[in-house]
Amino acid sequence: MSGAQFDSFGDGLRLAYREDGSGDDMARCGFFWLGGFMSEMTGGKAESLAGLARDSRRPSLRFDYRGMGDSDGDARSFEAIDADIAAAVDVLCRESSVARVVLWGLCDGASAALMYAPADPRIAGIVALNPWARSVQGEATVRLKHYYVKRLLSVEFWRKVATGGFNVRRGADDFAGAISGALRSDDRGTSVPFLRRMEEGWGRFGRPTLFLLSGNDLTAREFEDWVAASAHRRALLGAASTELAEFPEADHTFSSRALRDAVAARTIEWIGRACRPS
Repeated sequence: MSGAQFDSFGDGLRLAYREDGSGDDMARCGFFWLGGFMSEMTGGKAESLAGLARDSRRPSLRFDYRGMGDSDGDARSFEAIDADIAAAVDVLCRESSVARVVLWGLCDGASAALMYAPADPRIAGIVALNPWARSVQGEATVRLKHYYVKRLLSVEFWRKVATGGFNVRRGADDFAGAISGALRSDDRGTSVPFLRRMEEGWGRFGRPTLFLLSGNDLTAREFEDWVAASAHRRALLGAASTELAEFPEADHTFSSRALRDAVAARTIEWIGRACRPS
């Protein structure tokens, strides 16, 4: 479809969506895009998904969350969009005659997919790109391990210090704040509601899940640390139904064309296996 289409929520609000790709009789498994914070279906990553849909010859759908883009209502946190996801899955299944759907999410869209999926038997799998797993302690620890250490080992950093191009007082305050946050009690388990829901959802889902992680992204490092902090989460990542693909040169949104193409190729191959009839 060339323009936005609309479907009604149960409360009378309109959901704006677009369908991309076209399947054949062998492609009875579609997929749709769950963007990150404040994203809209006309954004660059959503447009890339449209190309992925055409290449994979599978029906797909992208949509605007409630209160975003052309959709009605007030915007909601990614922790409260289950009804939006369900409405979008309804549309894709109805309009494309698919029985199963893969959720493809970036950042907090990936986290929302992990929370939603186990309640919907139509979800065949999840592609989770750099899932959001932030907590105060987790963010501080990652900044210490992956940001401050890198800066302290940088010749350019010490050149700025020597030439007065670095605000030492502000840098010291930021560093002290990171240390304080990292030393606080670990809040990456049950004390952060959405992280608890993510872990529970991931554990209950049990169907194919592909994690795509960027090498040049602190959000990906936070997710890795969150997984590493729990034996249960480590077991989930090591389960037969879970796959992990790492892209060392990629930033958070896979902004280069070459990396987007690599993600598309990996996703198409994986969806072909995840949607294979059992």
